[in-house]
Amino acid sequence: MDIYAKLRELTALQEATKLGGGARRIARQHENGKMTARERIDALLDADSFVETDTFIKGEMTDFTKSDVDNVGEGVVTGYGTINGRMVYLFSQDFTVFGGALGELHSRKICKCMDLALKNGAPFIGINDSGGARIQEGVTALSAYGDIFYRNTVASGVIPQISVIMGPCAGGAVYSPAITDFTFMVNKTSQMFITGPSVIKAVTGEEVTTEDLGGAIAHNHTSGVAHFMGHTEIETLEMVRNLLTFLPQNNLDESPTLEDVPPETEGDDLLKVVPIEPNQQYDVRDVLNLLVDGGDFFEVHQHFAQNIVTCFARFEGRSVGIVANQPAFLAGCIDIDASDKLSRFVRFCDCFNLPLVTFVDVPGFLPGVDQEHNGIIRHGAKILYAYSDATVPKITIILRKAYGGAYVAMCSRSLGADVALAWPASEIAVMGPDGAANIIFRDEIKNSADPKATTKKRTDEYREKFANPYIASSKGLIDNVIDPRDTRKKIIQSLNMLSSKRVSHPSKKHGNIPF
Repeated sequence: MDIYAKLRELTALQEATKLGGGARRIARQHENGKMTARERIDALLDADSFVETDTFIKGEMTDFTKSDVDNVGEGVVTGYGTINGRMVYLFSQDFTVFGGALGELHSRKICKCMDLALKNGAPFIGINDSGGARIQEGVTALSAYGDIFYRNTVASGVIPQISVIMGPCAGGAVYSPAITDFTFMVNKTSQMFITGPSVIKAVTGEEVTTEDLGGAIAHNHTSGVAHFMGHTEIETLEMVRNLLTFLPQNNLDESPTLEDVPPETEGDDLLKVVPIEPNQQYDVRDVLNLLVDGGDFFEVHQHFAQNIVTCFARFEGRSVGIVANQPAFLAGCIDIDASDKLSRFVRFCDCFNLPLVTFVDVPGFLPGVDQEHNGIIRHGAKILYAYSDATVPKITIILRKAYGGAYVAMCSRSLGADVALAWPASEIAVMGPDGAANIIFRDEIKNSADPKATTKKRTDEYREKFANPYIASSKGLIDNVIDPRDTRKKIIQSLNMLSSKRVSHPSKKHGNIPF
């Protein structure tokens, strides 16, 4: 046999591998509104950049694993390529081969690729579409999951890890995405759950559909397990590409710097967005649109805990992480879900050297028996820990009100804010002037001939003596009170000033964050 015959054999094997489970199963995948594993890779990566690894891995068939489908590739495609010219490593599970079920060799391919990503300091992306563990392999398959979880944990905070759910992801398989930094889902075709509807019905008697239990809407709106939701697979993969433009390759790298595109705004636009009346609603995203490059930001957890906005944006082309209270929801109060959302985002930004810009308009932590009994103290403490532990540049802008413990929690000077600024109409106090006046002057108001007038008088006095930003500024808790129209300029000046910031904490293995 000559070399050309060998090359023809190689080509035939490569083509057979690319077909996965065959034309019939590929057609079924398409009928269900899903792309194949390789189509997803082609859509995600730069054109012609994908290099496959472990193409011909193939486990031995046993009586329990015999199938009409050849198992070349073990139900997963692994390799590396580029996104916007920058290296990434990835796997894409192939549902047409054994339903993408994970076994020992399937896991080995993924782990080898993860090891390469960690060694070379590049993001790792997992595209999940799997029926779960390969039952025929028994406990070996469970151990194979553990190998992946372990590597997810070792890589955490070293390289960005992204999970893209593009089909079922059930049982133990859900815990790898849960450890990674960000999880994307596709509406109507992605599901994540520990136990499916049939098991839940058998054990608890509850009836629920797969979509209501673990669909993209459930995990983006209710559980907070997922961070992003696309309406199609193409849209979702484009969102992954967009996210990576804000992130560094690893924890020792810097984020890419893009062209500076000032926002389209006229001089007084910011003055019109935020009402002076402290209880009047507005959308804080309108403020961000007028401040960040191009008026463009990439929101994280957009549908979850909407009383807090977390997003990536740029100032003069440089990436930052932004946290902002959202007065349009729950008046901007901090609750349990908002605490978790905020603190995890802060931790991520600190891992990857992204400066934090915090916009404050907060009346306090959300009151209520439900919040107290479900641990608002424990969850709120995560915010204090995350901000205090973060060593990246921290800039805080108080837009309107900052009351009580929530003022402290939102990256106040006492939690290590490097620059703390306030708008002139902001109120900084132990509590709102209305509530404070009603407590301090309770008897006077009660016995007054005109309680309403007395309340207003005392409230105005409290606001003037204790709540205005110049009081905090006089005590050094605020660096300066600024014209709102200068906010973008002040943020850029602060980022430039803090560009070489270095902080060293006491030597320790790690702290004990209040999970």
